[in-house]
Amino acid sequence: MTQKQVILLRMLVFVPIAFIAEWLNFPSIVVFIASGLAIIPLAAFIADSTEAIAEVIGPSLGGLLNSTFGNATELIIAIVALRAGLVDVVKASITGTIVANLLLALGAAMLLGGLRFKEQSFQPTVARINASSLNLALVVLLSPTAIDFTSTGLQPATINHFSIVAAFLLLFFYGLTLVFSMKTHKSIYQLRDLEETNPDAVKSERHKTDLWKSVGILLICTIVLVFVSDTLVASLQEAISTLGLTDLFTGVILIPIFGGAVEYITTATFAMKNKMDLAVAVAMGSSLQIAMFIAPILVVVGQLMGQSMNLDFNPFEVLAVAIAVLVTNSISTDGKSNWLEGALLLITYAVVGTAFYFHP
Repeated sequence: MTQKQVILLRMLVFVPIAFIAEWLNFPSIVVFIASGLAIIPLAAFIADSTEAIAEVIGPSLGGLLNSTFGNATELIIAIVALRAGLVDVVKASITGTIVANLLLALGAAMLLGGLRFKEQSFQPTVARINASSLNLALVVLLSPTAIDFTSTGLQPATINHFSIVAAFLLLFFYGLTLVFSMKTHKSIYQLRDLEETNPDAVKSERHKTDLWKSVGILLICTIVLVFVSDTLVASLQEAISTLGLTDLFTGVILIPIFGGAVEYITTATFAMKNKMDLAVAVAMGSSLQIAMFIAPILVVVGQLMGQSMNLDFNPFEVLAVAIAVLVTNSISTDGKSNWLEGALLLITYAVVGTAFYFHP
């Protein structure tokens, strides 16, 4: 058992602590912090079990499974928050996760990897495709703000109708990216895979993998995560009032950190092992999943729940995403990275985070 697994197993103690704290009516800030810490190991075990299942069922179905469950934690938290009517927090968490993946996760990876290796490289073709896809997502996020700004007497239903159409278009493009990466052009997405260098070893490992155990862990952790997310959301409003924070800062900064902490550590670990291909794939790929899969799904789910969930985000949130996409694209398309570029991304994230803290 690795040190990481030991730490995650120990962190599971926060799951009963969160439930007990809520049951005993502890202060909301205690319940909120305990719930947030409980989410971290659950998210890690969901990711690990998904990866284990993907190894057994093969690259095609496995890639689809990873793409679908890659951000299961964020999706579950968002749906629970939607059910509670916290639409603004859900929107903020969407943009916050995109910004954190591009600036915090990728920045930490480039900085820590760059301190060990003078220069690191990754697939420039994949980076350009990801950059273009992020630009498309940015266009969709900017469109409602542009419609609102250039119109007078705009009806809310108009933005809702646009959001539904845009959501299905994004889901369609997301499907095209899966076909592109797993079928027609999968060769350019092949990373340093053990299967290419030692097929027998991988085959042996797959036989050792207990598929049903992984499925069981995935189901149990997902169910527990739903209840923990419910506890987190229930304590959210009072907790942020106690801390003197805004819904905007909480959604953009705090919630993405709870949901993506393990992912950020994994990205940095890959970079420190000189596997920058994997680090970039995790950071930028996760952002694309949020923008082109999670956000459209939440729009559809929100409409079915009767919540006013659409793609009309706070203009300052859209500006933050635009900054993250612009800066990330400008330093990633050459397929090379160094520690200074990592520092640039991290400082940009610090500036954006500070701006959200002071934003009224």
